[in-house]
Amino acid sequence: MTAEAGILLTVRIADCLPVLLVDPKRRVVAAVHAGWRGALARVIEKAVGDMRRVFGSDPRQLLAALGPSIRACCYEVGEEVVEAFHGQFARADRFFRTPPHRPEVATDRRSTLFLSACPAGHAPEQVPAAHLDLVAVALDQLASAGVKLSNALIADYCTACRTDLFFSHRKEGERTGRQMAVIGIRPGKGG
Repeated sequence: MTAEAGILLTVRIADCLPVLLVDPKRRVVAAVHAGWRGALARVIEKAVGDMRRVFGSDPRQLLAALGPSIRACCYEVGEEVVEAFHGQFARADRFFRTPPHRPEVATDRRSTLFLSACPAGHAPEQVPAAHLDLVAVALDQLASAGVKLSNALIADYCTACRTDLFFSHRKEGERTGRQMAVIGIRPGKGG
């Protein structure tokens, strides 16, 4: 975060949620990188709290921009992530969507053992526990920190669905690129 004009703050992402915060009255900006680990650690709430503590920002006056990220439609997470959020958030149920049901080919397991798509000696692919909604987590944290949700702008793009526009680590693997979210204060009185 900064109150210094002419400085650009950046967040590099390939599925995580970039959150940009602006205090137009005090001329303060912040850039937050909110993947599941950061969201779990309440990084957005902490950023709002730091803006309040360091610069005297009023959370009710802050503007927030939530950029493209992997969305609940594609963000499969395991039981350990679900449990971690339930351990930290009283309303964690609102952050998860049930994964779509994957129907079995046949109900009689004995007759389908030879039809397994897994190589010999390998267990079947684990079904994800849930789909995490990072935007729901971010909005919850913004509200908890006192930011009016009417002051939040959400870029409604899933990086995994729209690899024609964005990079997605989950969808494209480790050799993918990164997006950059940028925020700053224009030099001069009106910036």
